[in-house]
Amino acid sequence: MADKDYQKLELPYRSVHDCNPAPTPFVVIGAGPVGMTLALDLAYHGHRVILIDDDNKLSTGSRAICFSKRALDIWDRLGVGQRMVDKGVSWNIGRVFFHDEEVWRFDLLPEPDHRRPAFINLQQYYCEGYLYDAIQDNERIDVRWRHKALAVDQTNDGVILEVDTPDGTYSLHASWVIACDGARSPVRAMLGQESHGQVFQDRFLIADVHMAADFPSERWFWFDPPFHPDQSVLLHRQPDNIWRIDFQLGWDADPVHEAKPENVIPRVQALLGPEAEFSLEWVSIYTFCCERMDTFRHGRVLFAGDAAYRVSPFGARGANSGIQDADNLAWKLDLVTRGLAPVSLVDTYCEERAVAADENLQHSTRSTDFITPKSAISRLFRDMTLSLAKETPFARNLVNSGRLSTPTHYPDSSLTTPDTDEFEPTLPLGGDAPDGPIIHGRMHEAAQAQWWLAQLQGRFSLTIFCLEAPPTADQLQTWAALQDQLPLLQVVLVLAPDVYANTLPPGNLSAVADTKGLLTHRYDARDGTCYLIRPDHHIAARWREFDASRVRAALQRATKNSPTTDSCHG
Repeated sequence: MADKDYQKLELPYRSVHDCNPAPTPFVVIGAGPVGMTLALDLAYHGHRVILIDDDNKLSTGSRAICFSKRALDIWDRLGVGQRMVDKGVSWNIGRVFFHDEEVWRFDLLPEPDHRRPAFINLQQYYCEGYLYDAIQDNERIDVRWRHKALAVDQTNDGVILEVDTPDGTYSLHASWVIACDGARSPVRAMLGQESHGQVFQDRFLIADVHMAADFPSERWFWFDPPFHPDQSVLLHRQPDNIWRIDFQLGWDADPVHEAKPENVIPRVQALLGPEAEFSLEWVSIYTFCCERMDTFRHGRVLFAGDAAYRVSPFGARGANSGIQDADNLAWKLDLVTRGLAPVSLVDTYCEERAVAADENLQHSTRSTDFITPKSAISRLFRDMTLSLAKETPFARNLVNSGRLSTPTHYPDSSLTTPDTDEFEPTLPLGGDAPDGPIIHGRMHEAAQAQWWLAQLQGRFSLTIFCLEAPPTADQLQTWAALQDQLPLLQVVLVLAPDVYANTLPPGNLSAVADTKGLLTHRYDARDGTCYLIRPDHHIAARWREFDASRVRAALQRATKNSPTTDSCHG
């Protein structure tokens, strides 16, 4: 599919007179990457969604550009991951420079046989454009541009929104409203809520530069370089020969003055050299905060992405964490709406993603403090750390040019069943399930080379490793019966290749061959090891041998269908 000029698209307005007035299960407010991902995820689970936005255009300028492997895994499930990767610039390597010398090089995905890279760089307007194209093809999603939420009125079992349009206002009834309307969230203000945190007194210049350059597709970060002394600089490659350059300016910099082309161009020339040929595509000055709401649920209104919390841009934590918010929330709203879980399951979105918010805020604050030291002692510590990093491993662990976004783990979540068996700590309980290459087929069908996470689609997955011998007929019958008895559950067998080749067809069970033994390694599996994996690919429970009663109890716990700890919001 040829790329459109997504920055210039004017998206179609639908008159209020052409909109379905019937109540809807879900209204998502805000059609950025988080809101569109959430709308697609709810539709993926079979629900109708109304998505409203007060504008009729996508982003201009690159804005968020770094999207993580975890975000790509989520988008793969929603059918848009491959398009993002095809257009994006894939990268795994980062380099850190002090003055004009490289002091540290790191690889964020050092082992092979992963479907996706550690990160891709992709302008936000492409990301939003590809999500929008998928929404247009989805009949369950009703997207309404230039429809602005004016007021929120909560009822016992839902929300009434007053919505403004060029044709007048109307009321929209929903069971749930999810505000993905950004850092200045109007919905948050309507409810009288605030975000609390820290404003960082520094300014940064973003310059999107068009040029043909032979720099590798890596993340380069300079501390105190000769071309921009006493400050920091970040360089990233994007598609279409666009390069993102971030210049630290200091708190006293005049944002209007610094954004003028005649002041931006010399900074870029100092980095690239006086003979470099380039043109400016987009320029912006930003400051940033680390802040969050006290809780992300208020009755039937939920907050996600920047509307719930925002962090500094160092580490690519904003959009990536918001996409994981959507991933965490969609399956919970799905089960509650279908009557398969109590409403208290929605409170665990607040519980778990508050942990993610605090983790991101902590990492962002530490990164910012390292990048922009505010005292002579802090500056001395940072510079000594950088000087030692080239030769000293312990100093490299202290270098912080922005800890890159990683998925949050939920070992202490009220949905997670504590370990009773020992596992290697490399794969934490509550962590995201690793991927790996497999051969897939229902054993009586033609097998195909695929990826493991593609088999875990929208349900709880009981993964059973059969590594030494084919499962017996009694085992297959037991597992198939359990799957029939528990509609939320799919049973997937992971077999050693020789076991796979000699296993009888197990009826409605799925099976994969661990072709390279990587799943066995990454899951610290032995023959008989079992994992219960949530719809969002987080590990809810695991055991060294199958026990139907333990599986049932863990599934009940993971869906709040049994007594657990108190929720975080009533």
